[in-house]
Amino acid sequence: MSNRLYVGNLSCDITEDTIRQQFNAVGEVTEVCIVKDRETGRPRGYAFVTMATVDDAATAIVELNGKIFAGRTLRVNEAEHRVSRRGRHGRCD
Repeated sequence: MSNRLYVGNLSCDITEDTIRQQFNAVGEVTEVCIVKDRETGRPRGYAFVTMATVDDAATAIVELNGKIFAGRTLRVNEAEHRVSRRGRHGRCD
């Protein structure tokens, strides 16, 4: 298992600080990356959160997957390995 998590079904109004606060409640967060649309710069509704340890990541999945956050049901699972592709549409700033 990896310590990098996919977090889906996020509100477009969500901020990195808000995500960090939510995930810090279950373990140490080392990085939050909200994916944004390349053309508009608006969030695409998902993010990647890197936890300090694999155990913190596992706890975050158990505790936060399916939880209501900012009016939406979170989807939290292990991030899939990145595949380098040309013409990526999303960016993590």
